[in-house]
Amino acid sequence: MSQEHSYKLIGPITQLISMEGLPVKGALKDEELPIIQDAGILLQDEKVIAVGSHRELLKKAQRLKAQLIELKGKYVATPGFIDCHTHICFAGSRAKDYAMRNAGKSYLEIAKAGGGIWDTVTKTREASLEQLFHNTMKRANQMIKNGITTIEVKSGYGLSIEEELKMLRAIALANRNIEADLISTCLAAHMLPKDFNGSESAYLEWISKELFPVLKQEKLTNRIDAFIEESAFSTADIIPYYSKAIEMGFNLTVHADQFTTGGSQVAAEMGALSADHLEVSTDTEIAILAASNTIAVALPGASLGLGCAFTPARKILDQGGALAIASDWNPGSAPMGDLLTQASILGTFQKLSNAELLAGITYRAAAALDLTDRGTIASGKLADINLFATDDNNEIWYHQGKLTPAQVWKNGELIFTEH
Repeated sequence: MSQEHSYKLIGPITQLISMEGLPVKGALKDEELPIIQDAGILLQDEKVIAVGSHRELLKKAQRLKAQLIELKGKYVATPGFIDCHTHICFAGSRAKDYAMRNAGKSYLEIAKAGGGIWDTVTKTREASLEQLFHNTMKRANQMIKNGITTIEVKSGYGLSIEEELKMLRAIALANRNIEADLISTCLAAHMLPKDFNGSESAYLEWISKELFPVLKQEKLTNRIDAFIEESAFSTADIIPYYSKAIEMGFNLTVHADQFTTGGSQVAAEMGALSADHLEVSTDTEIAILAASNTIAVALPGASLGLGCAFTPARKILDQGGALAIASDWNPGSAPMGDLLTQASILGTFQKLSNAELLAGITYRAAAALDLTDRGTIASGKLADINLFATDDNNEIWYHQGKLTPAQVWKNGELIFTEH
């Protein structure tokens, strides 16, 4: 029995930015952007099968009896955006922390007043799986409206076997009930929980022994993250933990160089997919990352939330490194959660080209998640597409997050329209 296929042709599109054929590593000039004028996108089911002149594709579409999605007005098409680092599965608020930090209180003072990560751990532990599911869904749906079609989501506010599993099960449930793709990551190594009676190394051994097999058994994630920092876990403690993760077939990612260096070197040496944060990375760390296949992930939301320096994105690119950009949406240091605005601001302060910004939230972010089926608008890729109501792609960045997509397509289906 022959399978029925659904064909669609979207167009005409004033400017289509495919991002096809651009390198994963190094600087990009705006002149390198692959822009097709008066374009069309031909879809078969959830994938793109052809991109090119709308007039030429129209002939093929008619032969295929494709549904014609005729666009009235001027539009710019980009790949669907990918936010490769978030913490949107949580309960509670840290608004008091934010106020205290801006009033000059230190991290220690905020923690003593009942704030900090442990406050979110407490609230998240108190929440039911259903509550965490709804919280994650609500935030993810907000992100879809901003053109984000793939969202990485971390655990890390459970910090016990039972509570980490609750978070990851809530993320999995949300993924089954939402149009965006949620990519889960286990961040059980976020900090040493206050109620664990033992050392950092003992905690990590317990997690790797008791939690990792369940993650595999239930297929809850194939990604392991850890916070390498003086206030969290040392490089010496983390290496055996990551080695166990590699042995069990997990991919690695690292919270690295946020306040002190060391994490990026571990990321490069252990073949991590990404090293995220990097606000204090020096020329030494930048060179290490540039010489590796690890993607550097800038998190401008954390810099804005904490009032600290931005990731040295310009230097990373100029040294030949790969740079992705993510929101780090979390209740403590990065509560904004607006990827487009944050990327625009990072571009202003780090002097990044629009091509580098778009690469950082499309195909380079896909590389940070080891996803080869998205991040460009090209034959064989998932039909994840944003349509902006403008005739010039530069307007997207010029409006610093205020110009959001008029339409968002995911897997060949229209999942959001502003009208």
